[in-house]
Amino acid sequence: MKASDYIVEYLINKGITDVFGYPGGMVTHLMDSFSKYPDKITAHVTYHEQGAAFAACGYAQASGKVGVAYATSGPGATNLITGICNAYYDSIPTLFITGQVNTFESKGNLGVRQRGFQETDIVSMVQPVTKYAIRVEEADKLRWYLDYAFMAANEGRKGPVLLDIPMNIFRADIVPEKMKGYEEDTKQSVCYVEDESAYEVLVDALQNAEKPVLIVGNGVKIARKVAALRKLLSRCRIPVVTTMLAVDVVGDQSYGFIGAYGTRCANFIVAKSDLVITLGARLDVRQVGAQRDRFAPDSKLIRVDIDEGELQYKVHDNEIPICADLGNVIDYLDKQLPDREYADWKAICDYLKECLQGMDDRTPNRIMKRLSDHLADKAIVTTDVGQNQVWVAQSLEIKNQQRLFFSGGHGAMGYSLPASIGCAIATGDVVYSFNGDGGIQMNIQELQTIVREQLPIKIILVNNVALGMIRHFQEMYFEDNYYQTVPAGGYTVPDFKGIAQAYKIPYHCIESVDDIDEKVLTMSGPEFLEIKLDEPTYVFPKLEFGKPNQDQEPLMDRDLFEKLMKLDLDNIKELKG
Repeated sequence: MKASDYIVEYLINKGITDVFGYPGGMVTHLMDSFSKYPDKITAHVTYHEQGAAFAACGYAQASGKVGVAYATSGPGATNLITGICNAYYDSIPTLFITGQVNTFESKGNLGVRQRGFQETDIVSMVQPVTKYAIRVEEADKLRWYLDYAFMAANEGRKGPVLLDIPMNIFRADIVPEKMKGYEEDTKQSVCYVEDESAYEVLVDALQNAEKPVLIVGNGVKIARKVAALRKLLSRCRIPVVTTMLAVDVVGDQSYGFIGAYGTRCANFIVAKSDLVITLGARLDVRQVGAQRDRFAPDSKLIRVDIDEGELQYKVHDNEIPICADLGNVIDYLDKQLPDREYADWKAICDYLKECLQGMDDRTPNRIMKRLSDHLADKAIVTTDVGQNQVWVAQSLEIKNQQRLFFSGGHGAMGYSLPASIGCAIATGDVVYSFNGDGGIQMNIQELQTIVREQLPIKIILVNNVALGMIRHFQEMYFEDNYYQTVPAGGYTVPDFKGIAQAYKIPYHCIESVDDIDEKVLTMSGPEFLEIKLDEPTYVFPKLEFGKPNQDQEPLMDRDLFEKLMKLDLDNIKELKG
């Protein structure tokens, strides 16, 4: 059997129905093998390898399967790296297959930069941002390498793996029955201890706390435990906030998301709590602020995460770390945690929400809220990176069957459009791809992929003719020197209506909140909706460096701030009066 045929059959047997890639000389055998199984697997050609990598990420996020992308050697392989980084930092199970020059053309230990055409040591480049990366030099070990790669991508904290396969290995003849698999060779030990007695501290802490709050992170989505957590919270009414990556997890049970651009209400609740339990939230600087010890300073902190390394980066010296699979923890809490309302504490949380809601609403936020009414009940939302991302997280009202994905840890502009392709192909659901005028241009070529396959993707462009986040930063710290971020500084945008028409995508334009109801996205295929905003635009609230999370810019009235900080179980009636 030809080795490349074996690879394709292996993917099919793993339940992979779609992969993404771009043609190149060193992967022609793999491409030919994909063409032999048209009823079982589809290889979708994108128009840039980065687009393929991001599409694989979206496919994995939406389906829960391993996302697969392939590219040729040299520039094809290096173009995958941003997508590989994204998968690594956001814990997305992905397999990247790169072609490589024939083993007999490789430079080996020669002191030359390159021997074969487009020869590049992609393995060394990506090892710091993959769970496993190796060059396959023996065709009869393919099964072992594939087994190990799939195990590594899914075991523990999920992430990307890469197999670099020379062309002569792809075309080699192999005997599958004689190949040894990884599972037959050894057993993998997990990094965490699954001892339920370690979870008792959670139940004890929640029973003894008067003002607990759960911080729900992306780990709950990765563990595929969203429904289980919602069930638990419907019974145990513990106040919940989320990280930005998890705003779609608990729906209207959430008081918002925490952090630098988080909602004031969520940040206040954490600051006033006496117990904080994190579920799959790594508490990075964007979530807790630059001075980590000022985050929930009066609270007991218990952190649950599958990655022991994240738990070693402490917020409080006396915090309690639990290295465990979130799925097991949530199931345990559902069995062991008694019903409790926390009525007085919930009243404080509700009062904070009432006082702070709408304080930072601006036109983009109002547009997002209005758009919420026009999104399909069962849909996926992707965003790019920048102001559009934060406006969606702050103000788009995510329904229970809607999901939200974006590039979190890596913060890669150009993510939304190709990721939406992977999501649409994985699920068949309508996907709303939010983009800024900067980010969309980084992978705008993937509009052709959307059109070619007539995917149900609604491209929503938030156009402020600026790189808004950086422009705001320049306003704050560089005396309004808007170099390269606005037209006067050298940054311009194209005619997006003309671009949509060139790709033959139906185009609509919104210039005010009132236009939205007339521009409903109801067609079955792709549509392009441009939202034109007046410059300058801002994302508020926003945390200035060194301040505690609850004291965001623009600063609220100091009397109100002090009143809310003093609000507690013993004086809520007095202060509300």
